[in-house]
Amino acid sequence: MHPYGLLSLAPPVIAVVLAIITRRILFSVLVGLFGGALLTTGGDPVEAVVDLFEVHLWSTFIEPGKLRLFSFTMAMGAMVGLLHAAGGMQGLVQLMTPLARGPRSAQLTGWVLGLVVFFDDYANTLLLGGALRPVFDRLRMSREKLAYLVDSTAAPVAGLAIVSTWVAVEISYIQEGLDNLPGQPLGEGGASAFGLFVACLPYRFYVIQALLFVPLVALIGRDFGPMHAAEERARREPPVSTEAHDDDAALPQPTHWSNAVVPLVATLATVTALLWVSGQASLPAGYDSGGSTLALLRDVFGSADSGMALMYGGLVGLGVAVAMVRARNLLPPEETTAALVRGVVVVLPAVAILWFAGAMSRMTGNRDVDGAPTTTPYEYSDTRLYTGEYLSQQLLGADGDAPSAALKAVLPTGVFLLSAVVAFCTGTSFGTMGLVVPMVVPIAYAAAADGVGDPTAAPLFLASLGGVLAGAIFGDHCSPISDTTVLSSTASGCDHISHVRTQLPYALAVAGVVVLLGTAPLALKISVWVLLPLQTAALAALLLIAGRKPSSPEAEAGAATQP
Repeated sequence: MHPYGLLSLAPPVIAVVLAIITRRILFSVLVGLFGGALLTTGGDPVEAVVDLFEVHLWSTFIEPGKLRLFSFTMAMGAMVGLLHAAGGMQGLVQLMTPLARGPRSAQLTGWVLGLVVFFDDYANTLLLGGALRPVFDRLRMSREKLAYLVDSTAAPVAGLAIVSTWVAVEISYIQEGLDNLPGQPLGEGGASAFGLFVACLPYRFYVIQALLFVPLVALIGRDFGPMHAAEERARREPPVSTEAHDDDAALPQPTHWSNAVVPLVATLATVTALLWVSGQASLPAGYDSGGSTLALLRDVFGSADSGMALMYGGLVGLGVAVAMVRARNLLPPEETTAALVRGVVVVLPAVAILWFAGAMSRMTGNRDVDGAPTTTPYEYSDTRLYTGEYLSQQLLGADGDAPSAALKAVLPTGVFLLSAVVAFCTGTSFGTMGLVVPMVVPIAYAAAADGVGDPTAAPLFLASLGGVLAGAIFGDHCSPISDTTVLSSTASGCDHISHVRTQLPYALAVAGVVVLLGTAPLALKISVWVLLPLQTAALAALLLIAGRKPSSPEAEAGAATQP
């Protein structure tokens, strides 16, 4: 019999509800952790406080895999801060902005730049908003359109990139979910977090289509809803003043683009090389890919030590960035140090969320403090809540019955919408992923288990995992209290409420299409490679049917002179 039953869900539920009410994610997770400690200590508040810090928080913090991911995240933050202060990223953006000669090319240039600045959503937002604002003003395009473009390329591209300030966080959450699977010796020939991170990329429907919707809007040249009204107003009224703004002063002078590209290439090359070397070393003796290059790449990178590769890749990139700044005398030593510190400070909230959410996942899991798996039923119930086992029992029954067809049908859509609601209410996609991924992985695993093959390779499992990661970004896009939403409007010089009001219909349109032609049809076992182009085609059709081209002042003036 399960030692806690329904109460095993209490810590994550407390954290989610409290985060929605207070909008303070770290405080909410800490309260949820304390509630779980009260359960495992039999209601003793003093012992619960001791366990909270010693058993749950401290043991999570010093876990080697976590320390590697903490190191990578802070190294990337420091590197991004230094590249920004040294002007390298501004030089990269400045290299491409002359391509923006008209409304269509301006939007496409901004989109390409968003893909180029893939490594950090904050850097993406600040750079694109500041660099493209005078371009959009000159072309009489609305600040709302610029803010939408910036917001829709920042988090999505950072969330998909295998080298970014997001990747370590997402991989860690996936690993926490894997560790919560009952009776699975993961990490010992089982599924890998990095492998699943890559495998679920095609199933992040909202993120992919949100990225593609930006060039579709540019190429088709049509808008709808409040965005069309904003574009009409920008065309009719005199251009907004392009005089310097207060936030422009914070942007350093551009330097050569190589000051940004070389450290990033060094990071990517180091990560890729270490993934390949460690993955090959982990393959079993006598491994045979059957002559398939795709299978070889999948197995090698799936077996790789991603934490080690990311940590050393981040440190190499940071070292190259510091060396270039000093060799080219771009910043004095004290400014270099200040830039590095600022970059680390920016990512500290992400590190804190990663730490607390990891502690929550371990508390609700089934492994010992030292990571040893359970060998007898509920062996570690004095410190662990076995939430995954409880969910599996409720979904499959005590005898492990097959999951219902209804569960399979609604799961990808349900977790996508759940993540969206939590992210909308809390304003954080990171925090949402940390709360929801560890809970969803055991549910998706149970639903995908059909006795044939590995459930973690099933489309239902990958779609559920991808649904959480995509839904968190969707809710973040719609939330007026999201940091990236606020930053996008600020960097673009756009009224914040106007940005939220004009972006919301576009985000809802993309989400509606990916549910109708993505998460819902997956229950019918339609291939993801069929669904993705259908979604893009549907979005293009939506623009053609519902969208209208903004009128130009010249055309209206010409029409007015006709008899």
